[in-house]
Amino acid sequence: MQFVISLAFSDPLQLPDLCVAAEQAGFGAVALSDHVVHPERIDTPYPYTPDGAPRWPPFTPWPDPWVTIGHLAAVTTRLRFLTSIYVLPMRNPFVVAKAVGTAAVLSRGRVVLGVGAGWMREEFDLLEQPFAGRGKRMDEMLEVLRKLWAGGMVSHEGEHYAFEPLEMSPVPPGPIPVWMGGLSAPALRRAAQRGDGWISDLHTTEELGEIVSRLRALREEAGRGDEPFSVAASVMDAGDVSGYRRVAALGVTHLTTMPWIFYGGPTDDLDRRLEGIRRFGEDVIARM
Repeated sequence: MQFVISLAFSDPLQLPDLCVAAEQAGFGAVALSDHVVHPERIDTPYPYTPDGAPRWPPFTPWPDPWVTIGHLAAVTTRLRFLTSIYVLPMRNPFVVAKAVGTAAVLSRGRVVLGVGAGWMREEFDLLEQPFAGRGKRMDEMLEVLRKLWAGGMVSHEGEHYAFEPLEMSPVPPGPIPVWMGGLSAPALRRAAQRGDGWISDLHTTEELGEIVSRLRALREEAGRGDEPFSVAASVMDAGDVSGYRRVAALGVTHLTTMPWIFYGGPTDDLDRRLEGIRRFGEDVIARM
């Protein structure tokens, strides 16, 4: 099992130092989150809190993940970059294919596209994309993205997108893994049928065990049980080597955390964050 640092809500100017430290400490990847704007008024309920309120306040920084990944790839050599979660269906597929493909080229293949259908209707409206039907549209977008990344002349004729033969360059050095988030039955089925992995919200070990079992069954049902499949999880009741080994035994391949929380709690102080990354590497990663 590899360890991933969530960089959500971080000061963008800290990110290069955090990524260099993560690579040195043995982390396998970092995860970047995605929003374009934060409306002053949000009527759409956030699906992952009891009261429907977002977990972050206004003026939380949301740097563009693909611009950021291009920069962070230049200061690292091994670390991989995961979007958790990139809201795919509120974008144009050609623009997404170009940005992600370019990041994959410049990072020499160190990119994982983590996507979700999205939850905030207001943001879709601002980006002039329909909120209704976003799941089916995302399914077709994935077909389009994989065609564009494959290289050569490609065409497409679908319900939402259609184009005559064209090519997009530069071509990524290999297939770009697509991991999918979401907890609903359609989201889990989509991840099992169309994805290369699944990304969790924050769960207990027991909850994760149940979800991973459901994903396995759905993969078998889809005839994909023998194909590699990644599970990136955030766990609220595992905080030491023995706990992480139990999580790994469930089939979790990547564990996402903010390591500084274990060494003094949440902090925006860069030095404390760097120290937390270093200590987690020594206390956990080296012993795994």
